[in-house]
Amino acid sequence: MSDLADPPAKNLSDAHTAQPALTGRKAIVTGGTTGIGRAIAVLLASEAVDVFVCGRDEQHLNDGLERIREVGKGGGMTVDLADPDGVDRFVSGAKDYFGDFDIAIINAAIPAKGLTTMTADELRYAIATDFTAYLTTAYAAADVMKDHGDIVFIGSVAAHLLGAGGSVYAGMKAGVAGFAEAVRKELAPKGIKVCNVEPAKTGADFQYPDFSAEKQAEEIRKETMLRAEDIAVGVHYVLTQPRRAVVQQVVIAPRARGDE
Repeated sequence: MSDLADPPAKNLSDAHTAQPALTGRKAIVTGGTTGIGRAIAVLLASEAVDVFVCGRDEQHLNDGLERIREVGKGGGMTVDLADPDGVDRFVSGAKDYFGDFDIAIINAAIPAKGLTTMTADELRYAIATDFTAYLTTAYAAADVMKDHGDIVFIGSVAAHLLGAGGSVYAGMKAGVAGFAEAVRKELAPKGIKVCNVEPAKTGADFQYPDFSAEKQAEEIRKETMLRAEDIAVGVHYVLTQPRRAVVQQVVIAPRARGDE
């Protein structure tokens, strides 16, 4: 038997900051039926957040809701946010489902290429989806939240790489980054926090047809591509900071990829 005295009790009062629980919160997730949006919705649902998602495809919606409801609560609808009334219909559907909400994950986006490689209609549709809908969803969310909530934009590292082959996409994501920074300052005094999460290349339907499912799996195995769940964990970190602290920007890149 040891003669050593029991070690003194540990004082852990300053070892960690208090993390607010997500239990009972309500979140909308645009593009929440596939890829990054789905991963975020599933993770939030698993943390007892009631989620309401949207997507453009009925099959994807049903599949996403099935997984969400395996771990928590959720509803959703199909809608094209590029339609002039798309965002209004989505927010109205969310309010019908659970009333007001205090988390908005603004994520729905489509690929876009270089300016001279797109038709005029493709350009307008991409802007409506990847930029205009981001701003109008934030507008609607701020109106619902009033004085308490979190708005998280899912941007892209493309905002900083600014490649010629994706000039339209890069330009829109740079616009989202600028808007997120400015609107964060605008909404902070009202009690609403704003963060812009910028993933690098992430495995998702978004990557088709350039990256097949098999090619994505291989890149993820080599750690040159992220999994959607990696981004969800980053969003979880943002949402579990004390109200006094705002994470302004998160950039998430694959460890083994040196050009991002």
